[in-house]
Amino acid sequence: MEAKAVLRYVRITPRKARRVVDLIRGKRADKAMIALKFMPYRGASLVGKLLRSAMANAEQKEVVAPEEMEIVKAFVDEGPVMKRMRQRAMGRANVIKKKTSHITLVLAE
Repeated sequence: MEAKAVLRYVRITPRKARRVVDLIRGKRADKAMIALKFMPYRGASLVGKLLRSAMANAEQKEVVAPEEMEIVKAFVDEGPVMKRMRQRAMGRANVIKKKTSHITLVLAE
């Protein structure tokens, strides 16, 4: 049996979120929580919160102890991009892209 948690429209670029998710994929949930706690990246706190949510979902489904479960799938998809304009010289403008992510974690026995 598996438990799933999805965090959508997170204001972090997918590339930065993938850097964190790649480090915990395939690990046990309790070891991944410890690893996330000591990572210096901003995305680590977001993924840690999502992992706690997936563990709570597993607890709700009354599967084995959530700490014993393993992260079988972890991936980051691109969300919508917010586009902002920045003024430049001589009446021109540059586009600033504020990217968002959809992060998904799946725990299984």
